[in-house]
Amino acid sequence: MRDAAISRARFLAAAGAGAVAVAAGGVPGLTAGRAEAAPARDQAQAQAREQVREKGQPGGLTYRGVCYQVGDGESHATRWTPARMRHDVRAIRRDLHANSVSVFGDGVERLAATASEAAERGLHVWLQPRLADVPQGDILDHLAEAGRHAERMRRQGARVHLSVGCEFVLFVPGIVPGATTMERVENLLKGDFDPQAMARGLHDFIARAARTGRSVFHGPLTYGAAHDDEVDWSLFDIVSVNYYGYHRTKAAYVKDLAPYQRWGKPVAITECGSCTYEGAPEDGGMGWYEAIDQTKEPAEISAGLRRGEHTQAAYLLDVFDVFESMNLHAALAYTFVSPELPHHPDEPRHDLDMASYGLTKAVRDHYDDPESRWHWEPKESFRALARHFEQATRP
Repeated sequence: MRDAAISRARFLAAAGAGAVAVAAGGVPGLTAGRAEAAPARDQAQAQAREQVREKGQPGGLTYRGVCYQVGDGESHATRWTPARMRHDVRAIRRDLHANSVSVFGDGVERLAATASEAAERGLHVWLQPRLADVPQGDILDHLAEAGRHAERMRRQGARVHLSVGCEFVLFVPGIVPGATTMERVENLLKGDFDPQAMARGLHDFIARAARTGRSVFHGPLTYGAAHDDEVDWSLFDIVSVNYYGYHRTKAAYVKDLAPYQRWGKPVAITECGSCTYEGAPEDGGMGWYEAIDQTKEPAEISAGLRRGEHTQAAYLLDVFDVFESMNLHAALAYTFVSPELPHHPDEPRHDLDMASYGLTKAVRDHYDDPESRWHWEPKESFRALARHFEQATRP
């Protein structure tokens, strides 16, 4: 239930405690592989700095866009298809006026096809393989294969960055207890983990992923960190954070984000956003958890929530204004669409889109049938960001 849910702030405080506990003494293996990676890293950092300047005008973001997930889907109806992907990528470029897209998910063929389509449409691409709940070696093999495709794209002239993954504490087994992502989330929320063991495991796997990425890809490299994660950013060319913070003033946002700039590298917001209910920005990255009544089957929206498309749109405009003012490298809204959370216009308790961060809402032809055909429709946030993106890129 909503009252029993735990806030994003408490969740992050628990997850971050381990990193702070071991920071003073360092983590064994954290620096392994840096020396042999130095030439490729220096070249990629120079490329990243050059891309920061490519707009040819001072101030503001270089890249503005959205995250786009590829995957099997939760049903036959929501699976990835080439035709739907091409339709969506066209909309991201033509209607959202984005100049960048983060292609994330699993399945190298899906990742490769989507990234290539985006590049052909003139979009800058962040390619982020995100295979979860399998052995660590399989995750690194999946990363290497996706990275090889990114390198082929780069050599053919595409603007592409490789992200070695995202919030490994959640998605990679063996860092905290739990065989699945949801089990690990629950254990983190309950405090059923060893903070120091978690920090050591996280730092070790980040270093292994960085070495894997460097071995196959020679462009700018990064990692999608959770806000407040302790990451050794010397391993990467771009400092990237998935940011779901909420503050009442612009100055407070700037204070929250300024520490990421101390590395002297481009800073990218690789995820940001809000669910689609009133008060959702305050719930941040745990909005999806807060919004669903976990005791109900089938799922229902938690009692007392009201749909808030304007709330979602206003939050995104606020944070993009902050990112522009700080001259960050990039910002990407999470996410384009969440087809597993369909919109119900007539029954608020079953309007699962309220728990979605999507800029669009998934509308089924037959709501109660998970295999029903569906389409997406833009929310207020889509239209608001489209206006912002278009105005920001005008000469």
